[in-house]
Amino acid sequence: MELKYKKDGSILKMYLYGELDEFSASNAKNMLDKILNDNIIVKTAIFDLSGLSFMDSTGIGMLIGRYKKLKSLGIDSYITGAGYSVEKVIQVCGLYSIMPKC
Repeated sequence: MELKYKKDGSILKMYLYGELDEFSASNAKNMLDKILNDNIIVKTAIFDLSGLSFMDSTGIGMLIGRYKKLKSLGIDSYITGAGYSVEKVIQVCGLYSIMPKC
């Protein structure tokens, strides 16, 4: 699992690469929390999943946890770039209902 980010004004875009599963979710959570804590003044957070080749329910849970953290801070969160297999997992669990696709 690799993670990069870019801040552009009030928008924080986080790029996830590799697999987001039970093995990598804990590390991804820690990395994302550090990035979010360092950029708490943004208005919008976008999770770019175009680099993910696989995501399971543990990855969904990790994203929901980040959504809750962002929501408590008044930061809107969105998902973009999910490939076919990741998109199916997101749609089945209804994640787009709380983190819209952009």
